[in-house]
Amino acid sequence: MNVLEQFRLDGRVAVVTGALGKLGSIWVETLLDAGARVVALDLPEARPVPEFTALQQRTSPLRLQVLAGDVSDRAGLNDALQECVRLLDEPTILVNNAGIDQPPSAGNQRHGLHDIPAEVCRRILDVNLVGLFVATQVFTRPMVKAKRGSVINIGSLYASVSPDARFYDHLPGDEPFLKPPMYGASKAGVVSLGRYLATHLAPHGVRVNTLSPGGVLGGQDPEFQRKFNARVPLGRMANKNDLQGPLLFLASDASAYVTGTELRVDGGFTAW
Repeated sequence: MNVLEQFRLDGRVAVVTGALGKLGSIWVETLLDAGARVVALDLPEARPVPEFTALQQRTSPLRLQVLAGDVSDRAGLNDALQECVRLLDEPTILVNNAGIDQPPSAGNQRHGLHDIPAEVCRRILDVNLVGLFVATQVFTRPMVKAKRGSVINIGSLYASVSPDARFYDHLPGDEPFLKPPMYGASKAGVVSLGRYLATHLAPHGVRVNTLSPGGVLGGQDPEFQRKFNARVPLGRMANKNDLQGPLLFLASDASAYVTGTELRVDGGFTAW
């Protein structure tokens, strides 16, 4: 097989969780461009970002279907799998993208370190870690039967390092903004869980890897961007094109001998 042909996904069906958001639309577009048919899974009340809406408008329903699904609801995911098979076919690619983050722009109530409610922590872990596990349980069943598949868990640079609170100390407010402590903890768990799943699913021909982006450009204020970029060896935040190649590599046969790994796409942030 020609090396470039190894990156093609023609005839394959992919499921992307949390697909209607900023990163989700990038993964969906990448998979479609490589020839896959895609089920975009998200909460019933989720509203697509403009990039996803534009993608949907130019893509046939024969290649892109949007289904409701909550990764913390196993019964709902089972229903989504049945609908995926009915509409497109059995999936052989799963992108575990669904997750909870709380950037400053989200406008959530701020808490000091000693006052962060336990329920906020539990909700992040329930979605980012337990939900990822449940989604993998559900959507890899047909992969195990078919003896092939690729699971890509979306991690974060904060799986490896702690968020630097100084990136946010210029933001006004009665309480300083703190990146949720369970966000990084959950993403570190995603990396570890990915290794666990890789060893258990490898005998069935299913690979599991983690793609961990660094900061992705998306409307952050100029002062944050200045501080963040100064910390990145490549001197900038990631854009869409920076993420598409690594995702396609892990989804395709180009990475047929790669499993249990974490691919960091962070401009060198974690090298320092």
